[in-house]
Amino acid sequence: MKLLSIIKDEKPYLGLKIENVIVDLQVALSIVKDEKIPTTVMEVIEGGESVLSNLRKYLNSLDLSHDRSYVFNEEDIKWGPCVTHPNKMICVGLNYRKHADETNAIYPEVPILFNKFNNTLTGHHSDIAIPKVTEKLDYEVELGVVIGKKAKNVSKENALQYVFGYCTVNDLSARDLQLQTPQWMIGKTCDDFSPIGPYLVTSDEVIDPQNLTLKTIVNGEVRQHSNTSDMIFPIADIISYISKHMTLVPGDLIFTGTPEGVVLGLPEDQQHYLKHHDIVTVEVEGLGRLTNTMKDEKKEFHRVSS
Repeated sequence: MKLLSIIKDEKPYLGLKIENVIVDLQVALSIVKDEKIPTTVMEVIEGGESVLSNLRKYLNSLDLSHDRSYVFNEEDIKWGPCVTHPNKMICVGLNYRKHADETNAIYPEVPILFNKFNNTLTGHHSDIAIPKVTEKLDYEVELGVVIGKKAKNVSKENALQYVFGYCTVNDLSARDLQLQTPQWMIGKTCDDFSPIGPYLVTSDEVIDPQNLTLKTIVNGEVRQHSNTSDMIFPIADIISYISKHMTLVPGDLIFTGTPEGVVLGLPEDQQHYLKHHDIVTVEVEGLGRLTNTMKDEKKEFHRVSS
């Protein structure tokens, strides 16, 4: 199942991708009522399999071919982040071998963790302001993992059972800020630095998360093209490791690292960082293409909260 957030009146509502259209659950429920059906993505994540089962039955009851009042084309909605209110956003640094190689970094012996915050979340087709404080904004395509069950001290063997679903992520990074200090946080946490989506795809639709193609395309040019098989620490290892240090809860987001091809990994004379009007698309196989346009905050870009 492919879930998404539709922004209306600055609030997120649940949508579902069915074939080539979007079903707006808020509108559908005003016509075909069912008190068991939630209207936000977070309610679905927190409800788990029982809510997903109810959703599937409800969808089967809808007449999508005749009643089109709750069916929309993708270009007709305003997209929100596919997970709107995670309790935690935990990121893994230097988790691809070729990315470590291109930045001349030693392979880590344990996962390198840092965090982001909810202010960084935004959705598909949102404009992103390049902050005045950076001259080196970089892209990072990543596989996002969304936790579906409370997880504490879980084993590697059982870790994937705690995954609700997966999404495409762009871990935008201000390299000049990131590298000012040994701690990366300030370069990772500017507003809208975590576009995620367009969809949250339930785990049953992802056969092998360790064999997914990742791409980044900037203004039509492929910049990153790799596979999750190049991870140093597989997803199961990451979940198990984190759960030994803190409790993971439904809705928590884990960004699993980026492959080679970032601007930072190029020779200095070839480093052309993101600028005004650049269009960046990141894609993870089976999870959808996430596109955002960069806008220069210096040009009086006015950010609209979502």
